[in-house]
Amino acid sequence: MTITDKDLDFLVECVTQAGAEQIMPRFRNLIAGDISEKTSTIDLVTEADLLAERQMTDALRLHFPTSLVVGEEACETDKTLVCQLAAADLAFVLDPVDGTYNFASGLPIFGTMMSVIVKGEIVAGIIHDPILGDTVVATRGGGATMTRRDGSSKRLQVAPAVPLSEMVGIMSWGNMVEPRRTQVAGNMAKIRLGLTLNCSAYEYWMVASGRVHFIGHQKLMPWDHLAGVLCHQEAGGYTAKFDGSPYRPGETTGGIISAPDEDSWRMIRREIIGL
Repeated sequence: MTITDKDLDFLVECVTQAGAEQIMPRFRNLIAGDISEKTSTIDLVTEADLLAERQMTDALRLHFPTSLVVGEEACETDKTLVCQLAAADLAFVLDPVDGTYNFASGLPIFGTMMSVIVKGEIVAGIIHDPILGDTVVATRGGGATMTRRDGSSKRLQVAPAVPLSEMVGIMSWGNMVEPRRTQVAGNMAKIRLGLTLNCSAYEYWMVASGRVHFIGHQKLMPWDHLAGVLCHQEAGGYTAKFDGSPYRPGETTGGIISAPDEDSWRMIRREIIGL
């Protein structure tokens, strides 16, 4: 299966339409009944998540009728979907509102993510900011580009390698268990500036565009990472799991670091993660 330029245009339109029609009308307009807890008070789902995912899923199934569509919210009711990713001839992975806690809190730091998987390989990734209208698109071997609402575009490039003390980074230690959780949080004091955004879409955009030097996560749900990993790699960066292996569709454990290059990755794993 080959994803053509025409297909890619359709996918970008699919994402941006869901943002315009389902997400933005509900931003800062949610009522109590529009927000539900999943696993905790900070793991939420809103009406915007559900409706945006449904709209994108319906469009994808109409355009690619034999494909597998794996949405974050759909996986709440069918846990087997993630396991099917590695073997699927063609699959789409959706995160309708990445950063739902921010979205539900009225914070304008959230995005929509879509990745395209062909026979276990990430071949395209899309990250869209419904507020600004910016869209990052990466294709395997084709680089990563950000296009603004006015149509202007630029190629993305990761930040150059610098000493650890000069780095700006994001490390999501919230899902880590003790004693690593406390150790990693303390080790972030070694860098120049540590940020917390609670939004993978923004984090991957920032690391792929050189705004931050590295990002890291313990939890590896595919809708949070597949699109972003490809965007970062196509912008010249180096991404691998904590054990040094590549991150592949269907994997949900093992931790991940995205850095400017392999030497920086090893330094961050040693000095921040402690491995």
